Amino acid sequence: MKKPTAKIREEIARLQEKLKEAETRDAERIGRIALRAGLGEIEIEEADLLSALEEVAGRFRGDTKPAPGRKAATTPPNGAGEAAGQSAEA
Repeated sequence: MKKPTAKIREEIARLQEKLKEAETRDAERIGRIALRAGLGEIEIEEADLLSALEEVAGRFRGDTKPAPGRKAATTPPNGAGEAAGQSAEA
């Protein structure tokens, strides 16, 4: 038995509301973390901040390519190596 289009529209509207609520929770969580990290005190263009956050997201997703328009990191993503006080021979 097929669902009437009105029921499907109601279900879509309900799911869109749930998605909006989930996105709001995520945004509030990330915003609190960003403020604790001091990002609220930095004067930076939104595009530059977005690019830097895309790099961070890629690091945690395991992406190997840099964000568009950015140079690849010269140190490993976890900060290990010489930048962390370890020599390359370790």
